[in-house]
Amino acid sequence: MNILNELRQKRGQIVDQMKNLIDDHPGDKWTDEIEQKYNAMDADQSSLKDQIGRVEKQNSLDKELGGIADKIANTGIKPENNATGVASAEYKAAFEKAMRVGKNNIGPDFMNALQVGTASEGGNIVPTDLDSQLVEYLQDHNEFRNYVTVIQTSADRDIPIESTLGSATWTAEEAAYTESDAAFGKSTLSAHKLSTIIKVSEELVMDSIFDLMGYLARNFAKRFANAEETAFVAGTNSGQPNGFNTAATTGKTTASGTAITADELIDLYHSLSRPYRRNAAFVLNDSTLATIRKLKDSNNQYLWQPGLAAGQPDMLLGKPVIASDAMPAIAVNNDTVSFGDLSYYYVTERGPRQMQILNELYAANGQIGYRGFERLDGDLIDTNAVKNLTQAAV
Repeated sequence: MNILNELRQKRGQIVDQMKNLIDDHPGDKWTDEIEQKYNAMDADQSSLKDQIGRVEKQNSLDKELGGIADKIANTGIKPENNATGVASAEYKAAFEKAMRVGKNNIGPDFMNALQVGTASEGGNIVPTDLDSQLVEYLQDHNEFRNYVTVIQTSADRDIPIESTLGSATWTAEEAAYTESDAAFGKSTLSAHKLSTIIKVSEELVMDSIFDLMGYLARNFAKRFANAEETAFVAGTNSGQPNGFNTAATTGKTTASGTAITADELIDLYHSLSRPYRRNAAFVLNDSTLATIRKLKDSNNQYLWQPGLAAGQPDMLLGKPVIASDAMPAIAVNNDTVSFGDLSYYYVTERGPRQMQILNELYAANGQIGYRGFERLDGDLIDTNAVKNLTQAAV
């Protein structure tokens, strides 16, 4: 007999006893002692009623959310696949249920499936396919992820840098070789924590047709992407990545603090060594781009060319243009345009992304909170790969 039937049966027995007590003690036979006995029975049946209500509510939630088998069927993932750990269908289903009702309410089977994600902060590791979805959204909203080099690491990562290039010399037959060693330095990338909290109404969370995981993936990705873009471009290297605009050196200084000429952009282009120009792109904000779109070369041709074909970027001097609000506007002493090969900007992701449900924190407002974070770092490992156009200091 399941627990719900047991509770109902016990309550029914007590209610019958209460009826019998009333039938057996009419009128003057109803003493204070009988009153106390009746009240005790009434308290017991009331307590059982509350227990039955809680069990019925949980059963309703279980039915609404579906069991683990239904989750696997709905996602098209079969239990016999070889995926294990946080990539398994069981973990994904357990994680989603925990995100809806909290870990304390998911039951032992789901809790056991969730244990594989306890390596860091206790079962909060995002399932593999959800993390992949997050990365796709990040790439959509943070265009720089399509240009920079992203690597996964479990500890601080030392990136070797060839600071001085060795040389080759013409050598006569049987003559001694001339030694020329390259000098190497290193850039150490650690991890900085990027976090946010998203609040969702209780009604939406409990609605089984609401795609909670998709909603969280999209909204966490948007927030992470905006913060990432700002850091990749203009990060201060203090509690956050070092931006490539911050790290790059000046390739050309303008004559004016508040204007840019066509010739200065051409000089910036050629300040970058030829090997880095092959895959280089211009990065600037929209207001600067609006100014540059009006510039013409000595043949009265616009420097800027729009990308008219689908997927084709706008071009400046034959190189792609990336617009970013994180780039400084045209003003005295600002580095308003960066030009270079952004693949030399390295981003290290430290461990998987994590989410945690906050059941009680926003309960007074009828909301459930979701805390998410990722740990990453970034730096321009070769400062020769990007050059800035710096506005004059006058």
